Amino acid sequence: MNSSSANSTPLIKALDVLKLYKPHDFTLFGALCSRLEKDPQKVFCLHAGQTYTWQQFHDDVNKTAILFHAKGIKKGDRFGVMARNQYAHIVMLFALSKLSAIMVPINPDFSVAEASYVIGHADLFGLAVDEHGVDHALLALEEKNLKPWLLSLIQNDKVPLVEMAKWTDLCKDLDPQSAPTGQVSAQDTCIIIYTSGTTGFPKGVMHSQRSFILAGEAFVERVYLQPNDRVMIVLPMFHMNALFYSASGVMASGSTMIIQSRFSASEFWNQAADLKATVVNLIEAASNILKARSRSEFRPDHQLRCAYGVRQSAQAAFRDEFKVPYFVSGYGMTEIPGVTCSPYGGLQKPGTMGPEGKHPDPAQAWAKCKVVDDQGQALGPGEVGELIVQTPIVTQGYFRDEVQTAQAFRDGWFLTGDLVTKDTDGYYTFVSRKKDIIRKRGENIAGAELDRVVSEHPSVAEVATIAVAAELGEDEILVAVVLKKDHTMSHQEVADWCAQRLSAIKVPRFVIFLEALPYTPTNKIAKAQLRADPTIRERAVDLQPSKK
Repeated sequence: MNSSSANSTPLIKALDVLKLYKPHDFTLFGALCSRLEKDPQKVFCLHAGQTYTWQQFHDDVNKTAILFHAKGIKKGDRFGVMARNQYAHIVMLFALSKLSAIMVPINPDFSVAEASYVIGHADLFGLAVDEHGVDHALLALEEKNLKPWLLSLIQNDKVPLVEMAKWTDLCKDLDPQSAPTGQVSAQDTCIIIYTSGTTGFPKGVMHSQRSFILAGEAFVERVYLQPNDRVMIVLPMFHMNALFYSASGVMASGSTMIIQSRFSASEFWNQAADLKATVVNLIEAASNILKARSRSEFRPDHQLRCAYGVRQSAQAAFRDEFKVPYFVSGYGMTEIPGVTCSPYGGLQKPGTMGPEGKHPDPAQAWAKCKVVDDQGQALGPGEVGELIVQTPIVTQGYFRDEVQTAQAFRDGWFLTGDLVTKDTDGYYTFVSRKKDIIRKRGENIAGAELDRVVSEHPSVAEVATIAVAAELGEDEILVAVVLKKDHTMSHQEVADWCAQRLSAIKVPRFVIFLEALPYTPTNKIAKAQLRADPTIRERAVDLQPSKK
Protein backbone atom coordinates (compact mmCIF):
# COMPACT_ATOMS: atom_id res chain seq x y z
CA MET A 1 0.00 0.00 0.00
CA ASN A 2 1.64 3.21 -1.21
CA SER A 3 -1.11 5.57 -0.08
CA SER A 4 -0.39 8.29 2.42
CA SER A 5 -2.38 9.81 5.24
CA ALA A 6 -3.15 13.50 5.67
CA ASN A 7 0.32 14.17 7.10
CA SER A 8 2.03 12.31 4.22
CA THR A 9 3.27 9.48 6.45
CA PRO A 10 3.25 6.14 4.57
CA LEU A 11 0.47 3.88 5.76
CA ILE A 12 1.27 0.70 7.68
CA LYS A 13 -0.29 -2.44 6.23
CA ALA A 14 -3.33 -3.63 8.14
CA LEU A 15 -1.78 -6.87 9.36
CA ASP A 16 1.32 -5.01 10.55
CA VAL A 17 -0.95 -2.65 12.53
CA LEU A 18 -2.45 -5.64 14.38
CA LYS A 19 1.03 -7.09 14.96
CA LEU A 20 2.04 -3.95 16.86
CA TYR A 21 0.15 -5.35 19.83
CA LYS A 22 0.32 -8.55 21.86
CA PRO A 23 -2.07 -11.38 20.92
CA HIS A 24 -5.26 -11.51 22.96
CA ASP A 25 -8.20 -13.84 23.66
CA PHE A 26 -10.80 -11.96 21.53
CA THR A 27 -12.66 -10.72 24.59
CA LEU A 28 -13.26 -6.98 24.73
CA PHE A 29 -11.21 -6.52 27.88
CA GLY A 30 -8.45 -8.76 26.55
CA ALA A 31 -8.17 -6.60 23.43
CA LEU A 32 -8.15 -3.45 25.57
CA CYS A 33 -5.29 -4.73 27.76
CA SER A 34 -3.33 -5.71 24.65
CA ARG A 35 -3.55 -2.17 23.25
CA LEU A 36 -3.09 -0.46 26.61
CA GLU A 37 0.44 -1.85 27.03
CA LYS A 38 1.73 0.02 23.98
CA ASP A 39 1.09 3.57 25.21
CA PRO A 40 -1.22 4.01 28.22
CA GLN A 41 -1.09 7.82 28.06
CA LYS A 42 -2.11 8.06 24.42
CA VAL A 43 -5.46 9.77 23.80
CA PHE A 44 -8.22 7.18 23.48
CA CYS A 45 -11.30 9.39 23.23
CA LEU A 46 -12.34 13.00 22.76
CA HIS A 47 -15.92 13.83 23.73
CA ALA A 48 -17.77 16.98 24.80
CA GLY A 49 -14.56 18.90 25.45
CA GLN A 50 -13.05 16.10 27.56
CA THR A 51 -9.97 14.04 26.74
CA TYR A 52 -9.56 10.45 27.95
CA THR A 53 -6.34 8.44 27.67
CA TRP A 54 -6.22 4.71 27.13
CA GLN A 55 -5.27 4.36 30.82
CA GLN A 56 -8.26 6.45 31.89
CA PHE A 57 -10.55 4.37 29.71
CA HIS A 58 -9.14 1.16 31.23
CA ASP A 59 -9.66 2.54 34.74
CA ASP A 60 -13.19 3.78 33.96
CA VAL A 61 -14.08 0.35 32.58
CA ASN A 62 -12.82 -1.29 35.77
CA LYS A 63 -14.63 1.19 38.02
CA THR A 64 -17.88 0.67 36.13
CA ALA A 65 -17.42 -3.10 36.29
CA ILE A 66 -17.02 -2.80 40.06
CA LEU A 67 -20.22 -0.74 40.24
CA PHE A 68 -22.18 -3.19 38.08
CA HIS A 69 -20.84 -6.23 39.94
CA ALA A 70 -21.74 -4.71 43.32
CA LYS A 71 -25.25 -4.05 42.06
CA GLY A 72 -25.61 -7.73 41.16
CA ILE A 73 -25.18 -7.76 37.39
CA LYS A 74 -24.02 -11.19 36.27
CA LYS A 75 -23.42 -13.22 33.12
CA GLY A 76 -26.21 -12.85 30.57
CA ASP A 77 -27.90 -9.88 32.25
CA ARG A 78 -28.96 -7.05 29.95
CA PHE A 79 -28.27 -3.39 30.63
CA GLY A 80 -29.76 -0.67 28.41
CA VAL A 81 -28.26 2.66 27.36
CA MET A 82 -30.86 5.08 25.99
CA ALA A 83 -28.85 8.15 25.12
CA ARG A 84 -27.21 10.11 22.37
CA ASN A 85 -23.59 9.22 21.69
CA GLN A 86 -21.42 9.44 24.80
CA TYR A 87 -18.11 8.17 26.13
CA ALA A 88 -20.30 6.21 28.56
CA HIS A 89 -21.53 3.94 25.74
CA ILE A 90 -18.05 2.55 25.19
CA VAL A 91 -17.16 2.34 28.88
CA MET A 92 -20.36 0.50 29.73
CA LEU A 93 -20.03 -1.91 26.80
CA PHE A 94 -16.56 -2.94 27.94
CA ALA A 95 -17.48 -3.00 31.65
CA LEU A 96 -20.48 -5.23 31.02
CA SER A 97 -18.40 -7.52 28.80
CA LYS A 98 -15.96 -7.99 31.67
CA LEU A 99 -18.87 -9.52 33.61
CA SER A 100 -20.10 -11.49 30.56
CA ALA A 101 -23.15 -9.24 30.66
CA ILE A 102 -24.79 -7.55 27.67
CA MET A 103 -25.31 -3.95 26.59
CA VAL A 104 -28.57 -3.02 24.83
CA PRO A 105 -28.20 0.38 23.12
CA ILE A 106 -31.59 2.06 22.57
CA ASN A 107 -32.56 4.95 20.32
CA PRO A 108 -33.20 7.97 22.61
CA ASP A 109 -35.70 9.32 20.07
CA PHE A 110 -37.95 6.28 20.39
CA SER A 111 -41.59 6.96 21.12
CA VAL A 112 -42.99 5.64 24.39
CA ALA A 113 -44.47 2.64 22.59
CA GLU A 114 -41.21 1.77 20.84
CA ALA A 115 -39.15 2.19 24.01
CA SER A 116 -41.70 0.17 25.96
CA TYR A 117 -41.43 -2.76 23.57
CA VAL A 118 -37.62 -2.90 23.54
CA ILE A 119 -37.19 -2.35 27.28
CA GLY A 120 -39.82 -4.98 28.05
CA HIS A 121 -38.59 -7.53 25.52
CA ALA A 122 -34.95 -7.17 26.60
CA ASP A 123 -35.98 -7.56 30.27
CA LEU A 124 -33.33 -5.10 31.37
CA PHE A 125 -31.52 -5.35 34.69
CA GLY A 126 -30.68 -1.67 34.47
CA LEU A 127 -31.06 1.34 32.21
CA ALA A 128 -28.87 4.42 31.75
CA VAL A 129 -30.53 7.48 30.21
CA ASP A 130 -29.56 10.99 29.19
CA GLU A 131 -31.68 14.12 28.86
CA HIS A 132 -32.85 13.04 25.42
CA GLY A 133 -34.10 9.60 26.43
CA VAL A 134 -35.22 10.06 30.02
CA ASP A 135 -38.82 11.24 29.54
CA HIS A 136 -39.96 8.50 27.19
CA ALA A 137 -37.96 5.90 29.10
CA LEU A 138 -39.74 6.73 32.36
CA LEU A 139 -43.16 6.70 30.68
CA ALA A 140 -42.34 3.35 29.07
CA LEU A 141 -41.29 1.87 32.42
CA GLU A 142 -44.50 3.11 34.02
CA GLU A 143 -46.59 1.71 31.18
CA LYS A 144 -45.02 -1.75 31.56
CA ASN A 145 -44.69 -1.50 35.36
CA LEU A 146 -40.96 -2.24 35.01
CA LYS A 147 -38.45 -1.23 37.66
CA PRO A 148 -34.89 -1.65 36.36
CA TRP A 149 -32.01 0.01 38.17
CA LEU A 150 -31.75 3.53 36.72
CA LEU A 151 -28.54 5.46 36.08
CA SER A 152 -28.26 9.06 34.91
CA LEU A 153 -26.03 10.07 32.00
CA ILE A 154 -27.64 13.50 31.89
CA GLN A 155 -25.10 16.13 30.90
CA ASN A 156 -27.40 19.16 31.01
CA ASP A 157 -27.38 20.47 34.57
CA LYS A 158 -30.79 22.10 34.02
CA VAL A 159 -32.45 18.69 33.61
CA PRO A 160 -33.50 17.17 36.98
CA LEU A 161 -32.03 13.79 37.85
CA VAL A 162 -35.48 12.30 38.59
CA GLU A 163 -34.16 10.43 41.66
CA MET A 164 -31.47 8.75 39.60
CA ALA A 165 -27.88 8.44 40.71
CA LYS A 166 -25.31 9.81 38.31
CA TRP A 167 -22.96 7.23 36.79
CA THR A 168 -19.87 9.38 37.20
CA ASP A 169 -20.67 10.14 40.85
CA LEU A 170 -21.07 6.46 41.73
CA CYS A 171 -17.75 5.55 40.08
CA LYS A 172 -15.70 8.53 41.25
CA ASP A 173 -14.13 7.05 44.39
CA LEU A 174 -13.89 3.41 43.32
CA ASP A 175 -10.48 1.73 43.08
CA PRO A 176 -9.93 0.36 39.54
CA GLN A 177 -7.40 -2.14 40.90
CA SER A 178 -10.18 -3.99 42.76
CA ALA A 179 -12.17 -4.80 39.63
CA PRO A 180 -13.79 -8.24 39.50
CA THR A 181 -12.20 -10.97 37.43
CA GLY A 182 -13.93 -14.08 36.16
CA GLN A 183 -14.19 -16.56 33.36
CA VAL A 184 -15.08 -14.55 30.28
CA SER A 185 -15.32 -16.21 26.88
CA ALA A 186 -14.97 -14.71 23.42
CA GLN A 187 -18.25 -16.48 22.62
CA ASP A 188 -20.18 -14.64 25.37
CA THR A 189 -22.85 -12.33 24.01
CA CYS A 190 -21.79 -8.72 24.55
CA ILE A 191 -24.44 -6.70 22.73
CA ILE A 192 -28.04 -6.87 21.54
CA ILE A 193 -28.98 -4.32 18.88
CA TYR A 194 -32.67 -4.03 18.10
CA THR A 195 -33.45 -3.67 14.42
CA SER A 196 -36.76 -3.50 12.57
CA GLY A 197 -38.07 -6.67 11.01
CA THR A 198 -40.85 -7.60 8.64
CA THR A 199 -43.07 -8.62 11.56
CA GLY A 200 -43.43 -4.96 12.54
CA PHE A 201 -41.69 -5.51 15.88
CA PRO A 202 -37.94 -4.95 16.36
CA LYS A 203 -35.70 -8.00 16.64
CA GLY A 204 -32.82 -8.17 19.13
CA VAL A 205 -29.68 -9.08 17.16
CA MET A 206 -27.14 -10.79 19.42
CA HIS A 207 -23.39 -10.66 18.82
CA SER A 208 -20.48 -12.24 20.66
CA GLN A 209 -17.35 -10.53 21.95
CA ARG A 210 -15.38 -12.27 19.20
CA SER A 211 -17.72 -10.79 16.57
CA PHE A 212 -17.14 -7.29 17.89
CA ILE A 213 -13.35 -7.61 17.94
CA LEU A 214 -13.13 -9.34 14.54
CA ALA A 215 -15.30 -6.66 12.96
CA GLY A 216 -12.90 -3.98 14.18
CA GLU A 217 -9.88 -5.84 12.88
CA ALA A 218 -11.53 -6.14 9.47
CA PHE A 219 -12.26 -2.42 9.55
CA VAL A 220 -8.52 -1.78 9.92
CA GLU A 221 -8.16 -3.50 6.54
CA ARG A 222 -11.17 -1.71 5.12
CA VAL A 223 -9.95 1.88 5.62
CA TYR A 224 -6.29 1.17 6.48
CA LEU A 225 -6.72 2.45 10.04
CA GLN A 226 -3.43 3.58 11.59
CA PRO A 227 -2.43 3.95 15.24
CA ASN A 228 -2.19 7.73 14.68
CA ASP A 229 -5.64 8.02 13.12
CA ARG A 230 -8.48 9.98 14.69
CA VAL A 231 -11.82 8.35 13.90
CA MET A 232 -14.75 10.76 14.16
CA ILE A 233 -18.00 9.05 15.18
CA VAL A 234 -21.13 10.89 14.04
CA LEU A 235 -23.45 7.92 13.46
CA PRO A 236 -25.60 6.76 16.40
CA MET A 237 -24.29 4.20 18.85
CA PHE A 238 -27.58 2.31 18.88
CA HIS A 239 -26.61 1.09 15.38
CA MET A 240 -24.06 -1.44 14.22
CA ASN A 241 -21.93 0.95 12.16
CA ALA A 242 -20.67 3.23 14.94
CA LEU A 243 -19.92 0.30 17.25
CA PHE A 244 -18.71 -2.54 15.00
CA TYR A 245 -16.79 -0.33 12.56
CA SER A 246 -15.68 2.91 14.20
CA ALA A 247 -15.40 2.02 17.90
CA SER A 248 -14.14 -1.51 17.36
CA GLY A 249 -11.79 -0.27 14.64
CA VAL A 250 -10.22 2.16 17.12
CA MET A 251 -9.76 -0.71 19.57
CA ALA A 252 -8.12 -2.91 16.94
CA SER A 253 -5.77 -0.20 15.62
CA GLY A 254 -4.96 1.43 18.95
CA SER A 255 -5.99 4.81 17.53
CA THR A 256 -8.22 7.61 18.87
CA MET A 257 -11.99 8.12 18.65
CA ILE A 258 -13.78 11.44 18.49
CA ILE A 259 -17.36 11.02 19.70
CA GLN A 260 -19.95 13.52 18.51
CA SER A 261 -23.36 13.35 20.17
CA ARG A 262 -24.99 13.19 16.72
CA PHE A 263 -24.44 14.14 13.09
CA SER A 264 -24.60 17.91 12.53
CA ALA A 265 -24.27 18.95 8.91
CA SER A 266 -23.71 22.62 9.81
CA GLU A 267 -20.89 21.76 12.24
CA PHE A 268 -19.40 18.76 10.48
CA TRP A 269 -16.44 20.49 8.82
CA ASN A 270 -15.63 22.59 11.89
CA GLN A 271 -15.63 19.47 14.04
CA ALA A 272 -13.47 17.53 11.60
CA ALA A 273 -10.93 20.35 11.20
CA ASP A 274 -10.74 21.49 14.83
CA LEU A 275 -10.37 17.96 16.20
CA LYS A 276 -8.02 16.82 13.42
CA ALA A 277 -10.19 13.88 12.37
CA THR A 278 -8.64 11.63 9.71
CA VAL A 279 -11.37 9.00 9.19
CA VAL A 280 -15.17 9.26 9.39
CA ASN A 281 -18.09 6.91 8.74
CA LEU A 282 -21.18 8.31 7.05
CA ILE A 283 -24.39 7.05 5.52
CA GLU A 284 -25.55 7.99 2.03
CA ALA A 285 -28.08 10.58 3.18
CA ALA A 286 -25.51 12.35 5.38
CA SER A 287 -22.93 12.58 2.61
CA ASN A 288 -25.57 13.89 0.21
CA ILE A 289 -26.64 16.51 2.75
CA LEU A 290 -23.03 17.68 3.05
CA LYS A 291 -22.79 17.79 -0.73
CA ALA A 292 -25.91 19.98 -0.92
CA ARG A 293 -24.98 22.47 1.82
CA SER A 294 -23.32 25.85 1.36
CA ARG A 295 -19.57 25.67 0.75
CA SER A 296 -19.18 28.51 3.27
CA GLU A 297 -19.35 25.79 5.95
CA PHE A 298 -16.50 23.81 4.40
CA ARG A 299 -13.08 23.92 6.07
CA PRO A 300 -10.25 23.24 3.61
CA ASP A 301 -7.85 22.78 6.51
CA HIS A 302 -9.47 19.45 7.49
CA GLN A 303 -7.27 16.33 7.58
CA LEU A 304 -9.79 13.68 6.54
CA ARG A 305 -8.10 11.08 4.34
CA CYS A 306 -10.94 8.55 4.18
CA ALA A 307 -14.73 8.64 4.45
CA TYR A 308 -16.53 5.33 4.71
CA GLY A 309 -20.07 5.09 3.32
CA VAL A 310 -19.85 7.84 0.69
CA ARG A 311 -21.70 6.40 -2.28
CA GLN A 312 -21.65 7.24 -5.94
CA SER A 313 -23.97 10.25 -5.74
CA ALA A 314 -21.56 12.23 -3.53
CA GLN A 315 -18.16 10.83 -4.47
CA ALA A 316 -17.29 13.57 -6.97
CA ALA A 317 -18.00 16.28 -4.38
CA PHE A 318 -15.92 14.54 -1.72
CA ARG A 319 -13.02 13.94 -4.10
CA ASP A 320 -12.95 17.16 -6.13
CA GLU A 321 -14.38 19.77 -3.76
CA PHE A 322 -13.83 18.43 -0.26
CA LYS A 323 -10.44 16.92 -1.18
CA VAL A 324 -11.01 13.66 0.71
CA PRO A 325 -8.70 11.33 -1.25
CA TYR A 326 -10.30 8.01 -0.35
CA PHE A 327 -13.88 6.85 0.18
CA VAL A 328 -14.91 3.28 0.77
CA SER A 329 -18.34 1.74 0.37
CA GLY A 330 -19.57 -1.69 1.31
CA TYR A 331 -22.45 -3.86 2.42
CA GLY A 332 -23.38 -5.25 5.79
CA MET A 333 -26.36 -5.75 8.06
CA THR A 334 -26.77 -5.63 11.82
CA GLU A 335 -26.72 -9.44 11.67
CA ILE A 336 -23.64 -9.63 9.40
CA PRO A 337 -21.38 -6.57 9.60
CA GLY A 338 -18.73 -5.92 6.98
CA VAL A 339 -19.57 -8.42 4.24
CA THR A 340 -18.42 -6.63 1.07
CA CYS A 341 -16.22 -3.59 0.56
CA SER A 342 -14.69 -1.58 -2.26
CA PRO A 343 -10.93 -2.03 -1.75
CA TYR A 344 -9.02 0.93 -0.31
CA GLY A 345 -6.85 2.24 -3.11
CA GLY A 346 -7.92 -0.63 -5.39
CA LEU A 347 -10.35 -1.05 -8.28
CA GLN A 348 -13.33 1.21 -7.74
CA LYS A 349 -16.68 0.51 -9.38
CA PRO A 350 -19.00 3.35 -8.32
CA GLY A 351 -22.52 2.14 -7.68
CA THR A 352 -21.45 -1.33 -6.56
CA MET A 353 -21.01 -2.74 -3.06
CA GLY A 354 -17.53 -3.98 -3.92
CA PRO A 355 -16.26 -7.56 -3.70
CA GLU A 356 -16.23 -9.73 -0.59
CA GLY A 357 -14.21 -8.09 2.16
CA LYS A 358 -11.30 -9.64 4.00
CA HIS A 359 -9.52 -9.76 7.33
CA PRO A 360 -5.93 -8.43 7.55
CA ASP A 361 -4.75 -11.94 8.42
CA PRO A 362 -5.14 -14.19 5.35
CA ALA A 363 -5.42 -17.15 7.72
CA GLN A 364 -8.63 -15.70 9.18
CA ALA A 365 -11.60 -16.85 7.09
CA TRP A 366 -13.98 -14.09 6.09
CA ALA A 367 -17.30 -13.63 4.36
CA LYS A 368 -18.40 -15.94 1.56
CA CYS A 369 -21.33 -14.83 -0.57
CA LYS A 370 -23.66 -16.47 -3.07
CA VAL A 371 -26.40 -15.10 -5.29
CA VAL A 372 -29.24 -17.62 -5.45
CA ASP A 373 -32.73 -18.02 -6.87
CA ASP A 374 -35.85 -18.80 -4.83
CA GLN A 375 -34.89 -22.49 -4.76
CA GLY A 376 -31.43 -21.72 -3.39
CA GLN A 377 -29.61 -22.50 -6.63
CA ALA A 378 -26.54 -20.40 -7.44
CA LEU A 379 -26.95 -17.86 -10.23
CA GLY A 380 -24.41 -16.67 -12.78
CA PRO A 381 -22.84 -13.24 -13.39
CA GLY A 382 -25.39 -10.50 -13.96
CA GLU A 383 -28.37 -12.56 -12.79
CA VAL A 384 -30.55 -11.07 -10.06
CA GLY A 385 -31.01 -13.17 -6.96
CA GLU A 386 -30.94 -13.14 -3.18
CA LEU A 387 -27.61 -12.58 -1.47
CA ILE A 388 -26.82 -15.27 1.12
CA VAL A 389 -23.75 -15.09 3.34
CA GLN A 390 -21.44 -17.14 5.55
CA THR A 391 -19.20 -15.04 7.82
CA PRO A 392 -17.36 -15.42 11.14
CA ILE A 393 -19.16 -12.35 12.51
CA VAL A 394 -22.68 -13.58 12.00
CA THR A 395 -25.32 -12.94 14.64
CA GLN A 396 -25.80 -15.51 17.38
CA GLY A 397 -29.52 -15.20 16.67
CA TYR A 398 -32.46 -13.04 17.63
CA PHE A 399 -32.97 -12.64 21.36
CA ARG A 400 -35.89 -14.74 22.59
CA ASP A 401 -37.06 -15.49 19.05
CA GLU A 402 -36.12 -18.99 17.99
CA VAL A 403 -38.60 -18.99 15.10
CA GLN A 404 -37.15 -15.96 13.33
CA THR A 405 -33.62 -17.13 14.10
CA ALA A 406 -34.33 -20.42 12.36
CA GLN A 407 -35.96 -18.64 9.42
CA ALA A 408 -32.91 -16.43 8.93
CA PHE A 409 -30.62 -19.35 8.09
CA ARG A 410 -30.57 -22.14 5.54
CA ASP A 411 -27.87 -24.81 5.60
CA GLY A 412 -25.51 -22.53 7.50
CA TRP A 413 -26.06 -19.54 5.21
CA PHE A 414 -27.63 -16.29 6.42
CA LEU A 415 -30.47 -15.16 4.17
CA THR A 416 -30.19 -11.40 3.68
CA GLY A 417 -33.48 -10.91 1.84
CA ASP A 418 -31.69 -8.48 -0.48
CA LEU A 419 -31.61 -8.87 -4.24
CA VAL A 420 -28.24 -8.29 -5.90
CA THR A 421 -26.14 -9.11 -8.96
CA LYS A 422 -22.49 -10.16 -9.16
CA ASP A 423 -20.24 -9.26 -12.08
CA THR A 424 -17.28 -11.16 -13.52
CA ASP A 425 -14.84 -9.21 -11.28
CA GLY A 426 -16.70 -10.38 -8.18
CA TYR A 427 -18.28 -6.99 -7.44
CA TYR A 428 -21.82 -7.04 -6.07
CA THR A 429 -24.53 -4.53 -6.94
CA PHE A 430 -27.65 -3.97 -4.88
CA VAL A 431 -30.90 -4.20 -6.85
CA SER A 432 -33.77 -4.03 -4.38
CA ARG A 433 -34.98 -5.25 -1.00
CA LYS A 434 -36.81 -8.50 -0.89
CA LYS A 435 -37.99 -7.80 2.63
CA ASP A 436 -40.54 -5.17 3.53
CA ILE A 437 -37.97 -2.75 4.89
CA ILE A 438 -37.72 0.99 4.30
CA ARG A 439 -34.25 2.55 4.62
CA LYS A 440 -34.51 6.16 5.77
CA ARG A 441 -31.55 8.24 6.96
CA GLY A 442 -29.63 5.14 7.92
CA GLU A 443 -32.48 3.50 9.82
CA ASN A 444 -34.35 0.33 8.93
CA ILE A 445 -38.08 0.92 9.24
CA ALA A 446 -40.54 -1.92 8.94
CA GLY A 447 -43.42 -1.17 6.61
CA ALA A 448 -45.39 -3.75 8.59
CA GLU A 449 -45.02 -1.62 11.72
CA LEU A 450 -46.64 1.40 10.06
CA ASP A 451 -49.30 -0.87 8.57
CA ARG A 452 -50.15 -2.05 12.05
CA VAL A 453 -50.26 1.46 13.54
CA VAL A 454 -52.30 3.07 10.73
CA SER A 455 -54.72 0.15 10.59
CA GLU A 456 -55.63 0.83 14.24
CA HIS A 457 -57.30 4.11 13.21
CA PRO A 458 -61.10 3.65 13.35
CA SER A 459 -61.56 5.04 9.83
CA VAL A 460 -59.00 2.79 8.11
CA ALA A 461 -60.04 -0.39 6.33
CA GLU A 462 -56.72 -1.33 4.72
CA VAL A 463 -53.23 0.09 4.52
CA ALA A 464 -49.96 -0.59 2.73
CA THR A 465 -46.72 1.21 3.57
CA ILE A 466 -43.99 1.26 0.95
CA ALA A 467 -40.66 2.94 0.21
CA VAL A 468 -40.38 5.60 -2.46
CA ALA A 469 -37.18 7.31 -3.56
CA ALA A 470 -35.81 10.22 -1.52
CA GLU A 471 -34.03 13.18 -3.08
CA LEU A 472 -30.92 12.67 -0.94
CA GLY A 473 -30.68 8.92 -1.40
CA GLU A 474 -32.29 6.00 0.42
CA ASP A 475 -36.08 6.09 0.95
CA GLU A 476 -39.08 8.14 1.98
CA ILE A 477 -42.25 6.59 3.44
CA LEU A 478 -45.50 6.43 1.49
CA VAL A 479 -48.71 5.16 3.08
CA ALA A 480 -51.57 3.97 0.85
CA VAL A 481 -54.89 3.93 2.70
CA VAL A 482 -58.32 2.50 1.94
CA LEU A 483 -60.98 4.07 4.15
CA LYS A 484 -63.98 2.32 5.61
CA LYS A 485 -67.28 3.00 3.93
CA ASP A 486 -68.79 6.38 4.84
CA HIS A 487 -65.63 7.41 6.74
CA THR A 488 -63.53 10.48 5.94
CA MET A 489 -59.98 11.37 6.87
CA SER A 490 -57.43 13.93 5.69
CA HIS A 491 -53.93 13.13 4.53
CA GLN A 492 -52.48 15.10 7.44
CA GLU A 493 -54.56 13.10 9.91
CA VAL A 494 -52.77 9.94 8.80
CA ALA A 495 -49.39 11.54 9.52
CA ASP A 496 -50.61 12.98 12.84
CA TRP A 497 -51.88 9.55 13.91
CA CYS A 498 -48.43 8.10 13.22
CA ALA A 499 -46.64 11.01 14.92
CA GLN A 500 -48.54 10.33 18.14
CA ARG A 501 -47.46 6.68 18.18
CA LEU A 502 -44.07 6.48 16.45
CA SER A 503 -40.77 8.32 16.42
CA ALA A 504 -40.49 11.23 14.00
CA ILE A 505 -38.36 9.34 11.48
CA LYS A 506 -41.22 6.85 10.93
CA VAL A 507 -43.89 9.45 10.16
CA PRO A 508 -44.88 9.14 6.48
CA ARG A 509 -44.05 11.94 4.10
CA PHE A 510 -46.48 10.79 1.38
CA VAL A 511 -50.11 9.70 1.83
CA ILE A 512 -52.50 8.49 -0.85
CA PHE A 513 -56.13 7.34 -0.55
CA LEU A 514 -57.11 4.48 -2.84
CA GLU A 515 -60.42 2.77 -3.58
CA ALA A 516 -58.74 -0.63 -3.17
CA LEU A 517 -55.31 -2.18 -2.75
CA PRO A 518 -53.88 -4.74 -5.19
CA TYR A 519 -53.69 -8.37 -4.02
CA THR A 520 -51.53 -11.34 -4.96
CA PRO A 521 -53.07 -14.69 -6.01
CA THR A 522 -52.51 -15.88 -2.44
CA ASN A 523 -54.60 -12.99 -1.09
CA LYS A 524 -51.74 -10.92 0.27
CA ILE A 525 -51.47 -7.18 -0.35
CA ALA A 526 -49.25 -6.77 -3.42
CA LYS A 527 -46.82 -4.14 -2.19
CA ALA A 528 -44.48 -4.95 -5.05
CA GLN A 529 -47.20 -3.84 -7.46
CA LEU A 530 -47.59 -0.55 -5.59
CA ARG A 531 -43.83 0.01 -5.59
CA ALA A 532 -43.70 -0.69 -9.32
CA ASP A 533 -46.30 2.01 -10.06
CA PRO A 534 -44.24 4.93 -11.44
CA THR A 535 -47.04 7.42 -10.72
CA ILE A 536 -47.81 6.59 -7.10
CA ARG A 537 -45.49 9.17 -5.55
CA GLU A 538 -46.77 11.92 -7.88
CA ARG A 539 -50.38 11.03 -7.12
CA ALA A 540 -49.81 11.02 -3.37
CA VAL A 541 -49.96 14.15 -1.22
CA ASP A 542 -46.51 15.34 -0.15
CA LEU A 543 -46.82 16.50 3.46
CA GLN A 544 -43.31 17.98 3.44
CA PRO A 545 -43.22 19.81 0.08
CA SER A 546 -40.34 22.01 1.24
CA LYS A 547 -38.04 19.01 0.74
CA LYS A 548 -38.44 19.25 -3.01
